[in-house]
Amino acid sequence: MDWEQFFIPYIQTVSELKVKFRGLRQQYEKTGEDSSIEFVTGRVKSRASIEEKIVRRHLDESRLALDLQDIAGVRIMTKYVEDIYTVVDLLRQRTDFQILEERDYVSNAKPSGYRSYHLVIEYPVQMYTGEQKILAEIQVRTMAMNFWATIEHDLRYKHGELNEDLADRLTKLSESTFALDQELSEIRAIE
Repeated sequence: MDWEQFFIPYIQTVSELKVKFRGLRQQYEKTGEDSSIEFVTGRVKSRASIEEKIVRRHLDESRLALDLQDIAGVRIMTKYVEDIYTVVDLLRQRTDFQILEERDYVSNAKPSGYRSYHLVIEYPVQMYTGEQKILAEIQVRTMAMNFWATIEHDLRYKHGELNEDLADRLTKLSESTFALDQELSEIRAIE
């Protein structure tokens, strides 16, 4: 496989989506309104990560664009939990991509404690050869959820499988993090 060629539309997709979502934040700021979007990041999954998934999930290289929905990934961070749903509603109104799937791990945390709202989209990227539809994943989460998920990912995936005690401690920390998010939302509501 020519990986350099393979990644081009994914790199462009992430780049374009980051510009568009950061633009939403700027539009709010220019009108003097509070933005539900705190900041936006994005990445294209590494070749090593894709190759590991090919082996682990027994994927056919010729079907990667269909079987891997998160080669292109954008993350939108919010301050408050309720802002996640405001952002998701904004994304649902957009006409520049199609939402194919939604998974609400905010209301329904994964057993590990992971929380985030995921949308799988089909994004039409314009290449010199014509339009190419790219699957991408958008994750919307609070900064606190992002902090926990970043640390959990580092511990779980970069340092091997965790023993039961450490996994339980991480789950409890996730619950504490979510309690913090909820308390911040309550304080905001009092203002």
